[in-house]
Amino acid sequence: MKKTLLLLVLISYSYFSLSQTLNKTDFNFGFEKISNKNGLPDNWFKWGMEDFILKTDTVEKHSGSASVRIEPAGTKAEGSFGCVAYSIPAVYSGNQIELRAYMKLQNVEDGQIGLMLRIDGENGGLQFENLQEEDIHGTSDWILYSVKLPLPEEAKTIYIGAILNGTGKLWVDDFQLLIDGEDLSKAKLKKSEEFKAQKDNEFDNGSKISRINLIPAKIEDLVILGKVWGFLKYYHPAIAKGDYNWDYELFRILPKIILSTSDKERNDILLSWIVSLGEVEKDNPVNIDDSEIKFKPDLAWITTNPGLGEELTKELLLIRDSKRVNKHYYIGFMASGNPQFKNEKPYSGYIANSEAGYRLLSLYRYWNIIQYYFPYKNLIDEDWNKVLPEFLSRFVNATSDLDYRLAVLALIARVHDTHANIWGNDLTLQQFKGTNYAPVSVKFIENKAVVTGFLDKKSTNVTGLQIGDIIESVNNKNIDKIIEEKLPITPASNYPTQLRDIARDLLRTNDSVLNITFKHNNSINPLTIKCYPPNEIKLYESYYKKDTCFKLLTPEIACIYPGTIKNKYLPEIMKEVLKTKGLIIDLRCYPSDFIVFSLGEYLMPEPADFVKFSQTSYSNPGLFSYGTELKVGKTNNDYYKGKVVIIVNELTQSQAEYTGLALRTAPEATVIGSTTAGADGNVSEIILPGGIRTMISGIGVYYPNGKETQRVGIVPDIEVKPTIKGILEGRDELVEKAIELITRN
Repeated sequence: MKKTLLLLVLISYSYFSLSQTLNKTDFNFGFEKISNKNGLPDNWFKWGMEDFILKTDTVEKHSGSASVRIEPAGTKAEGSFGCVAYSIPAVYSGNQIELRAYMKLQNVEDGQIGLMLRIDGENGGLQFENLQEEDIHGTSDWILYSVKLPLPEEAKTIYIGAILNGTGKLWVDDFQLLIDGEDLSKAKLKKSEEFKAQKDNEFDNGSKISRINLIPAKIEDLVILGKVWGFLKYYHPAIAKGDYNWDYELFRILPKIILSTSDKERNDILLSWIVSLGEVEKDNPVNIDDSEIKFKPDLAWITTNPGLGEELTKELLLIRDSKRVNKHYYIGFMASGNPQFKNEKPYSGYIANSEAGYRLLSLYRYWNIIQYYFPYKNLIDEDWNKVLPEFLSRFVNATSDLDYRLAVLALIARVHDTHANIWGNDLTLQQFKGTNYAPVSVKFIENKAVVTGFLDKKSTNVTGLQIGDIIESVNNKNIDKIIEEKLPITPASNYPTQLRDIARDLLRTNDSVLNITFKHNNSINPLTIKCYPPNEIKLYESYYKKDTCFKLLTPEIACIYPGTIKNKYLPEIMKEVLKTKGLIIDLRCYPSDFIVFSLGEYLMPEPADFVKFSQTSYSNPGLFSYGTELKVGKTNNDYYKGKVVIIVNELTQSQAEYTGLALRTAPEATVIGSTTAGADGNVSEIILPGGIRTMISGIGVYYPNGKETQRVGIVPDIEVKPTIKGILEGRDELVEKAIELITRN
């Protein structure tokens, strides 16, 4: 449930920009090898934004001949960072990996320094730590810092580095990596496991399917192929063993299906294909109590479609009932239970008009992941089976990179999950949305696009807008029309969150200006606003709100803001809170630290059930069953006995929702505000052809009685929304309501 913005940025940089993996043991950890005197030490590279300078420094160093210095080039953009990094193949065997390095800092403010350790699997990040939550800043001489992480078996690449995301200067020197306490030079190597699937290279240079003539008679054939292909991928033991490159098997059988002229011919092709995979062993089914099952896999298409024929149906049922082991070439499960989609190639270069095969693979891959591994498939508004034929023509007939990406975005939007989007610095979509931004914050309030702030101080005087003004049109298109066009390609769990995201992109353009009309004091006015690239304005101002994590609103009312809190602050904070009669927890943010259990201990008189989860398995893909309830709090006679008011809105997402779910179990707790983002549960990453990176909520999260949290979010006990009048008057109406509830007898 915890996913920092910086981690998302690092993932996007690595996935689309970096491919270096050094297969050696002579690592340049002390910066002693510098071939380019004006560049970085050999084999080190730069991560981060262009507004940071990274240099070798031969004057200031911890030992040896050089260190690396990181500093902003000038006025840095809000949210930007500089990072010197190094990649190492994860060929080592062990349980824990530790990174050490010496760092020195000078006048670091408006941010922190960090020591970065990241472990990637086949398709992206598995583990990540960067010390950012330690809030290390200021000035200090050389200090040895350390970070530790578990070393997953499926690790492919280890990234190490040092980060500066504030002002000032950072020097780093003398890196060291240890596996289970031993230096890397003494670490044992993993036994490499070879799979037949990895030796199949027939389609490494393309799918060899340039176009598909999608006549109506072929749509049903391709729907059946997509369902059979996905079912076999997750149910057939031979594919689980890694005996087949299942993408390439699709490219082999697809031309045969396209050329088939009848249902019987198509079924015979599929039947021969399945038989060629080998015989399967029948399993002894394990009975699961229906009360423990959230929902069962949707396999009715196997028995209810007469077009499949008797023989093909019989063979598919044999596969359904076959014995499967707890290991799969394409699927793994994280410790939290969410699925990990392994060995899914990104095919970054194959998205042009000539590659219809890869676009169809993209549709099949995503549709089947949702079919078997999405814990909230039961909450999709429509029959997921009907989505596959609907999107066939859109994927197959996409004529450009943008058409393809918009098709993917529209498909993702249909699962209604705020965690699901196209993430990372996707240049095609950035160009589509606009690379320049008006320096204005907009939110939908009372169904109007209202100016709520500015992205830096100078914007207040130069835009011609004031807080409370209502945007009526953008480039001659009224706001209602923009919403109508954007909704189908705006993935989110619910409508308020869709509006949240539409508002963020409302004033974007590829031009240097936007022409708008706005309402001020009931008068409609035209206006031309200057727009800027993101490095010239504080684009991420809302992500880095500098509000204090604790304050006393009155001598009797305390307020905690989790967006800047640290667990280490809580003992001192709660000493003050315990003296008050009311506590406001403002969860209109993403918590900077995981405070569910630490804060819960102060608010509960005894442990209380607050959540339970659902997940699927290797043996029954698509069958989601409940686990046991989880408790928050401890036996505590000195728990906080004042009133607790928790504020939420559409900004309350993922870990913030999980926090609200737990803390509302406090005896005197009331939740106020509006529906949250409705996306709880650890995320699972999905890679699609074209290098597209998306995610889903990977485990189901529910109240102890099974009540949903996905899509509906954390529903407040009392609905309170900001008003345009309140915005004009500079009031926080939700905090006002919280104070009223606390002071009311």
